Amino acid sequence: MVRPSKKTQIQNLQEAIKDTAWKQIAETGAAALSLRAIARELKITAPAIYNYFPDRDALVTALIIDAYTSFGDYQLIARDAQAEDDLVGRLKAIGFSYRQWALEYPQRYQLIFGTPIPGYQAPMMEVLPSAARSLSALVSVIDELRIANKLQAENFPSVQPGYEPMFDVWRGFAGDYDIFSLSVAMIIWSRVHGLVSLEVSNNMPPFGVDGSSLYRYEMESIINQFVKGS
Repeated sequence: MVRPSKKTQIQNLQEAIKDTAWKQIAETGAAALSLRAIARELKITAPAIYNYFPDRDALVTALIIDAYTSFGDYQLIARDAQAEDDLVGRLKAIGFSYRQWALEYPQRYQLIFGTPIPGYQAPMMEVLPSAARSLSALVSVIDELRIANKLQAENFPSVQPGYEPMFDVWRGFAGDYDIFSLSVAMIIWSRVHGLVSLEVSNNMPPFGVDGSSLYRYEMESIINQFVKGS
């Protein structure tokens, strides 16, 4: 019998650790994540986990990066499924994929956008590349609308000088988009994010409208506000 290579064993165990961590998060929440509990579930010793993740925080960081990567991939695939010149179609596809991913992977969504884990501080420069990329699909379409003179945001507030260095760092990871496009995209993101977060946490207002209908209404409202001639 051919034994798997050491490299394959390492890859499989590392993924098994993360898969078990997601299962634990779904059952007891991210704050209760325990390397020893994961080791018991996998029937391995705790030091075997430490070879990959020296502590809980390192594992949480890896999960956050994976979540942001999956989130970004989902939106980019949705965007690219639409014709390049159909900017409204691309914007809609990105918006609907945002909600779909959150509902399909609620634990991942809550880990990156939900209540902070007590005692954990994400290492910004490790997380930022995947976090920035997770919004790059939206920013790219807003920038294309701007270039095509179809972006309707004449009275949009200007970016405060103190925030420009932060945006420059973001652009270094996600693409050299115009800072105005980035700021408009952030406002649009905040609007869809608010609705999705309410739905994922089962806190939708009780006014008899389901989440998908309300979300479609908000997407149409965003398009009417920001896209000329829509």
